[in-house]
Amino acid sequence: MTSFNPRIWNRKLHRWGSIAVALPFVIVLGTGLLLQLKKQLSWVQPPEQKTSVHVPTVTMEQILATAQSVPEAKVSTWADIDRLDVRPGKGIVKVATVEHWELQLDLATGALLQSAYRRSDLIESIHDGSFFHPLMKLGVFFPTAVIVLGLWITGMYLFLLPFRARAKKRRVAPSSAA
Repeated sequence: MTSFNPRIWNRKLHRWGSIAVALPFVIVLGTGLLLQLKKQLSWVQPPEQKTSVHVPTVTMEQILATAQSVPEAKVSTWADIDRLDVRPGKGIVKVATVEHWELQLDLATGALLQSAYRRSDLIESIHDGSFFHPLMKLGVFFPTAVIVLGLWITGMYLFLLPFRARAKKRRVAPSSAA
């Protein structure tokens, strides 16, 4: 019968844990890198326009009418709009559609400043696992994060182990020389 050796078990847990989380972790890592650069990559998220207006005067009816005028956005009613993001400091309102289009409108007139496909929301849903299935977020991606935390802890232990062994040898060496 073999005895429990924490160093061996730590290595085994570290090795098998890294295999268990390999695919979900690569997905989280890759999408996370894209999301870190979303303001720099217009492919991920359209760049924000700017106007000189800082006080919103546009009406909700004007916003809907402008959104309806952009065919690729496929907006016919408010149900086709996911959210509005008002940026008074930049003088714009962003209209995010359920079809992942982002329309940037002038806060004063409601005029269309920019229309572009917005991938950041899709990338975020892949990043957190909800894209695949609602249960993937808590059933796969959350446990992956917990295991990666464990891998970090076991990895730090494996990293520090040689230093601990050398320090122990140094303490033993002077007493055996006497």
